[in-house]
Amino acid sequence: MSAGDASTDDSFRVDKFVATAHRISLADRALLHELTVGVFWPHRWRDLDVFISLGEGYLAVDEIGRAMGSAMCFRAEPDFAMLGMMVTAPRLQTMGTGRWLLRRVMKECSKADLRLSATRQGYRLYKEAGFVPLTTIRQHQGMTRRVQSPDPVPGVTARAMEVEDTAAIAALDTQAYGAARDRILAEMLRLSDGMVVEREGTICGFALRRRFGRGWVIGPVVAETEDIAMMLAAPLIKRSEGDFVRLDTPVESEKFSAFLSAIGMGVYDTVTEMYLGRQRRPLDGPRMFGLAAHSLG
Repeated sequence: MSAGDASTDDSFRVDKFVATAHRISLADRALLHELTVGVFWPHRWRDLDVFISLGEGYLAVDEIGRAMGSAMCFRAEPDFAMLGMMVTAPRLQTMGTGRWLLRRVMKECSKADLRLSATRQGYRLYKEAGFVPLTTIRQHQGMTRRVQSPDPVPGVTARAMEVEDTAAIAALDTQAYGAARDRILAEMLRLSDGMVVEREGTICGFALRRRFGRGWVIGPVVAETEDIAMMLAAPLIKRSEGDFVRLDTPVESEKFSAFLSAIGMGVYDTVTEMYLGRQRRPLDGPRMFGLAAHSLG
């Protein structure tokens, strides 16, 4: 029997091992961390706790309990979900483990429109599963230097986020994300400080900052234009001056990317946003200039 040629919903033969899958829980944190370290992801235990609490999915292990792969889905509305935390141990990446786990989570979300962030290693797998590429996500990160305040946008003012802004932020996030992800956004707000921008007293954009990986992540960032996105991101990056900061943007904007690069946050890597079913991310109006995370969108 060759590697990866016999499987059921609950088990899969990989090389000389039989992998079994079980539901991911907080008890699997150490194994999930082992997987992410193996593919050089920066996730700390606190980050994994957030993902495990917000999503559902599977962890594959061999007969002696070694982690082989993971796959999760993060539901928003009943008919929409984001797939993420899809990791395969490097030694097994050509043996079908990822495909088996992907099939499992896709089966559970069979009636939903799906979105994911595909690494170069996973792109072919997702393309074969029917996912369609939409845009390139640029992973800007680095140790930040002195932040020059961007030029103000006429008629738009920025201020620190307040608790009373939650409803307006949720409405903007739903519009830019393409679905209402109330539970996920509530957790992001709990963990974050942030900025909003107003036009004639109405909130028209926001940005959040929280601890993640090696330092901080800025996201979600929702704005109508690249100039407003810079107005939102600059104060949050300034609060983190000298620290490691990351911002993942799915919007192709030379000006926004140049602004980030100039303060030490160059492009480290790119991934591809892909979708299956209806394409639900708006391409005009308030847009998502910064993701909450690759796995959350």
